[in-house]
Amino acid sequence: MNTRALVPFASIIAGLLLAGCDRIPEIELAQGEAQGTTYHVKWWGEDAPSQDAIETDLANVLAQIDQEISTYRDDSWISRFNASRSTDWQEAPPDVIHLLQIARRVHERSEGCYDPTVAPLFALWGFQNQNFRVPSEDEINEVMAHTGLEHLEIDADQSRIRKTVPELSLDLSSMGEGHSVDRIAAMLEAHGIHDYLAELGGDMRIRGAKPDDEPWRVGIESPTPGERRAGNIVTLTDREGLSLNTSGTYRRYFDDSGHAYGHIIDPRSGTPATHDLVSATVFGTEAAVSDAWATTMLCLGREEGTRVADREGLPVYFIERHGDNDFAYSRTAALKESQQLTLE
Repeated sequence: MNTRALVPFASIIAGLLLAGCDRIPEIELAQGEAQGTTYHVKWWGEDAPSQDAIETDLANVLAQIDQEISTYRDDSWISRFNASRSTDWQEAPPDVIHLLQIARRVHERSEGCYDPTVAPLFALWGFQNQNFRVPSEDEINEVMAHTGLEHLEIDADQSRIRKTVPELSLDLSSMGEGHSVDRIAAMLEAHGIHDYLAELGGDMRIRGAKPDDEPWRVGIESPTPGERRAGNIVTLTDREGLSLNTSGTYRRYFDDSGHAYGHIIDPRSGTPATHDLVSATVFGTEAAVSDAWATTMLCLGREEGTRVADREGLPVYFIERHGDNDFAYSRTAALKESQQLTLE
């Protein structure tokens, strides 16, 4: 029996009228500047709070992150920790503890190629103030005596950390943008929003789909100096969500006597990484983790990075430059097998 035939005619007419009045929800957009870059947050939801309410919470999230890990503010937690020469235990915000635990794991699994204490080396080579120079081996060794994640102790149970070298400093910016989009995503989901695209500085957390059920599609920036344009297109096929983080050497580098030095410092040598890899995109489920690994891939290079990524099961997309406009593209095994996205 066709039970639909039992539905009263008046109910059918009412249902058709209601359906005709339904509108596809619009995508909301919040955008602005933060952390020295820009952000764009798109979302929609049938019962989502007002845009003003979301933007207020968004501003609060970004302000708290600045207060904790901004190295450009003298009053941030991390700036005060770096200025201190105490080797006593110091209380740290829970999010900082979480980021340092990520850093410790990636540091160990990358054979020391990821280290958030290398900022003094970054400054030594002139990347901090754009006064580029090639330092001497003695200068590098002197600075390296005050760097190294092995000089930091973490007591997660008591939410505190301790440096064993007084001059040790931390810079979590290599995870900062990923951490920020994680926090933004958590804020949206706390409001019951499960369809969104949160982007800050090119790092993203994406979940769900557009209101018309079309998937979110984003571009990976082409590694071409002097211009910004999308290259490969990523289409989200897993509605449960995805993080996407890209690191590159094609914008921050300097030339000395015909040799190009990129801004990714290898903590093991104290010198810029030397290889042909110019861009690495890491996909995952937590943007802070993917962000740390993206930086790590630029330290390791494509060959060693592929070996480590395959061992760790990381979906990574590599772009190498072998000439001015000659690029080579490759994918790790996990990316080739991924069911979460398509990459064109």
